[in-house]
Amino acid sequence: MNLLNLLTNTQSVLAYIDPAATSVLLSSIVAIVVAIGASAIVIWRKVKKGVSKTFHIDPNANKEVEDDVVLTEETTETAETVEEPVEEPKKSTKSKKTSK
Repeated sequence: MNLLNLLTNTQSVLAYIDPAATSVLLSSIVAIVVAIGASAIVIWRKVKKGVSKTFHIDPNANKEVEDDVVLTEETTETAETVEEPVEEPKKSTKSKKTSK
């Protein structure tokens, strides 16, 4: 049999496709699309980085850089001592009657 005959064969075939097989096929197609998308993103970033290095383009040229904040034991101790004491709520002087 040649390939053209296989592709143009229009005989009806009565077949049953199990729902589990359909879900496996669908999840396989989704997995392939996600893998291709992730690969495209990785390749795009590598190409972009290579072009930036070739043409000496700095993507961080116009960004502001904040100073690093370093916490030491002295700063944490002073922060603990600066806290204001919390006032305790006043207790009422009225006594509550309990019924038995």
